[in-house]
Amino acid sequence: MTGPAEAPLRILLADDHAAIRTGLRMILETAGGFDIAGEAADGATAVTMARALRPDVTLMDIRMPGTDGIAATTQIVTEALSAVLVLTTFDLDDYVFGALRAGAAGFVLKSVEPAELVRAVRSLAGGDSVLSPEVTGTLIAAFVAGPRPPVPGSAVPGSADAAAGPGLPGEALTAREEAVLACLGEGLSNRQIARRLAIAETTVKTHVSRVLAKLGVQSRVQAAIAFRERGGA
Repeated sequence: MTGPAEAPLRILLADDHAAIRTGLRMILETAGGFDIAGEAADGATAVTMARALRPDVTLMDIRMPGTDGIAATTQIVTEALSAVLVLTTFDLDDYVFGALRAGAAGFVLKSVEPAELVRAVRSLAGGDSVLSPEVTGTLIAAFVAGPRPPVPGSAVPGSADAAAGPGLPGEALTAREEAVLACLGEGLSNRQIARRLAIAETTVKTHVSRVLAKLGVQSRVQAAIAFRERGGA
């Protein structure tokens, strides 16, 4: 006797090009396990729909008319409405950095293969960050090179939500949490961190939550950025 089927992941698509939204919908619906809860053609609509629908993941374009993807991501993450995966035709420009600083859990290029997009959405819904393999190395190198100038709309959200979990902003990390943070700085998934540190994935999730709370950030990517900017190797 099998158990109850898992509920499909609820997805919000935000892109000002209807053809791209249609393509994303087709990819996810063909893969199965996804429910396209809504579509938005601009950032303001995306925020409104995220508040109403509470999707598991929002696929967010960066450059949209009116409220852009960075401002929309900031609002969605600050209000804890949804995890955000940024889709872009650009690999590394200030808009992408701005979206990551705003709390996006990761980004992939719009040229990504369908199977990779499906994996990315599922990984993000499971609590991992997602960085396009083509640009991960370059992203890390850019932060190692030194702090980047601030981008409008890219400030890290306040720590009020993060403080709700175990650990308080500014509290010192334990040795184990420092090790987990270093792994986040490499872009490792929960499974990879578990293997690296020889601990259970559930334990990794607990440590990640505490690291985010203590750093006062709201995403694994922001934690990785903080690690790099404070001199992490």
